[in-house]
Amino acid sequence: MNSTLTYISGNNLLIKIFWTFLALIAIMLSIKVINHILYTNINDKNKYYLVRKRVYYFFSSIFVIVCIFLWSNSTTSLTTYLGLVSAGIAIALKNLFSNIAAWVFIIIRKPFKVSDRISINKQKGDVIDIRVFQFSLMEVSSFENGEQSTGRIIIIPNYYIFSHSLVNYNKGFKYIWNEIKVLITFESDWEKAKKILTDISNNHSLHLSDEASRMVDKAKKDYMIHYKKLTPIVYTDVKESGIQLTIRYLCLPRQIRNTVNDIWEDILRIFGEEEDIQLAYPTTRITNN
Repeated sequence: MNSTLTYISGNNLLIKIFWTFLALIAIMLSIKVINHILYTNINDKNKYYLVRKRVYYFFSSIFVIVCIFLWSNSTTSLTTYLGLVSAGIAIALKNLFSNIAAWVFIIIRKPFKVSDRISINKQKGDVIDIRVFQFSLMEVSSFENGEQSTGRIIIIPNYYIFSHSLVNYNKGFKYIWNEIKVLITFESDWEKAKKILTDISNNHSLHLSDEASRMVDKAKKDYMIHYKKLTPIVYTDVKESGIQLTIRYLCLPRQIRNTVNDIWEDILRIFGEEEDIQLAYPTTRITNN
């Protein structure tokens, strides 16, 4: 027994491993206790999530600092050690370090934050978690299907923000432009139909114009945004099967399907009462010469 204790006390490597293990346990227990206190006292889930993340980052940083000073005998040996380690594993762990660098970029520059809706590498969803090596999205369906939640979670490496284009629905100007295409027959009174569609779109989105104007003025401080007209507008075009009237209006990213539903219900109800307006569809006409 005495020989074992003597061996351990004289082995510097085992002592460092012991203190590292002890520091890890202390850090984990501290995080767990503090998270329990926070969970008990903070009712707002978003606030609790942010505070819990900060506690995790704080204690993780402390653990890294403790390990650095524990495993280095002097400043010179520390510099040499870090240089050798960095040179030896940089290539093997390229993606790992890229993830950490991307995480630092996300924390400092904030290309997106939790709750933002983003699209990256053909994946689209709401950001629900950001970690050192990855971030998580609550997947949403395609634009044609209303961009509603599918219930699936997508895990994406942080370094993707360096190698793929990132689309943020909420950055700078939180509204997006949506379009609804309405096709009517050539025999319909298209001018009357256009006025009806303008009134419908105004009823559903005109109240957003004032707030959108304030958002544009705020976003102009950081981005070259030049929107002159924020009220809904209806464009006219001619297609093979009829006259196409396109409604263009502002809406919140998560309200696309609801606004499309409400606008189409008004269109169907009002057009159904008009004898001189008919919705068009692909048709074939046969004439006898």
